[in-house]
Amino acid sequence: MQIIPLSEGSFTIDQSKVFVPFDTNTEALQSRPIGSILVEIQPFVVITSKDVILIDTGLGYTGTDGSLQIHENLEKAGIKPASITKVLMSHLHKDHAGGTTFSNIDHTARYISFPYATYYIQKREFDYATGVGSASYIPEDILPLQEFSKVVWLDSDEGEIEGGIKFQVTGAHSKFHQVFWITENNETVFFGGDDAPQLQQMKSKFVAKYDFDGKKCMELRQSWLEKAKQEGWTFLFYHDITAPIWAAR
Repeated sequence: MQIIPLSEGSFTIDQSKVFVPFDTNTEALQSRPIGSILVEIQPFVVITSKDVILIDTGLGYTGTDGSLQIHENLEKAGIKPASITKVLMSHLHKDHAGGTTFSNIDHTARYISFPYATYYIQKREFDYATGVGSASYIPEDILPLQEFSKVVWLDSDEGEIEGGIKFQVTGAHSKFHQVFWITENNETVFFGGDDAPQLQQMKSKFVAKYDFDGKKCMELRQSWLEKAKQEGWTFLFYHDITAPIWAAR
């Protein structure tokens, strides 16, 4: 398998839930509001013998010409956006799902960002995000998916997707958060989304107040790390600035 991180940059986020760009070379985290955390925004492409898989879709930012940042990042990596075959969504918070759709330049219409791909979305997460939700969700970004014919609505707690992909609903970072394993030729890639967003969190007993169930997140990270070391998983860390890809040994 080939793994390609698609970095959208570094940001700080505080209680306002606003992602503010951060230059790691010139700025200090202490200059930001108290409680700010520093994160990378980093979707991934995993290329197997059968698929070109996009995992989460980033913030959905566009340039002045209306071009979608994740499309530009894919092109820079030598991948045509139209070649994406599957889009796996861990959850629908705005920093993970903003790029599922995009607006035209005058914001009069929204379009599916990857119309030739099949989207795999947890139905209960979608219902929550477009219903009661919270400030972490932007319903207008994801509502067009409701009418898109190539969405597979996952409604079970775990299962298999064709092409060696497994999913499991954890309900840890968000109420219906899910994680993915992609396996091919005895190689396993694991994406824990925001249950396992950074390498440093895997190595410490860290309980985050911003998680739906922080204690469960911590316990899952510990169990995943132990199993990963036994089976040789490769982790993909969506919010890690220095170690987006890490092989457990």
